[in-house]
Amino acid sequence: MKIKLSSLAERQLLEGYRFYESRSDGLGDYFLDSIMADVDSLRIHAGIHEVLFAKYHRLLAKRFPYSVYYRIEAKEIKVYAIFDNRRNPERLRRYLVGRG
Repeated sequence: MKIKLSSLAERQLLEGYRFYESRSDGLGDYFLDSIMADVDSLRIHAGIHEVLFAKYHRLLAKRFPYSVYYRIEAKEIKVYAIFDNRRNPERLRRYLVGRG
C-alpha cells in the first residue's frame, strides 16, 4: 500500500529533525530514520492502532515522543500529522477535527 504524507506531517518531520539536530550532531538523522521506520511499518500494520477523533488511527513512535496520525483511504495510507507528544494536544485536535 502507498503511504502519503500531508504537508503538515512533512513540516512536523522537518521541525523534529531541526530540534534534535540542534541537540546533537546526527541525532536529527536518527530521528528521521526512526520515525520513517515507524511510518513504513504501516504498510504491514495499518488499521490496528487506536482510533481517535472518530476517524484517525494513532501509531505511537517507538524511539521518540511522537505520534503518527493516519487514515486508510482507498488503496493509500494518508499520514495527516506526526505530532510531538510534548506539545499541547488541543492544537492537534482542532486541526484533525477541522479536516472533516
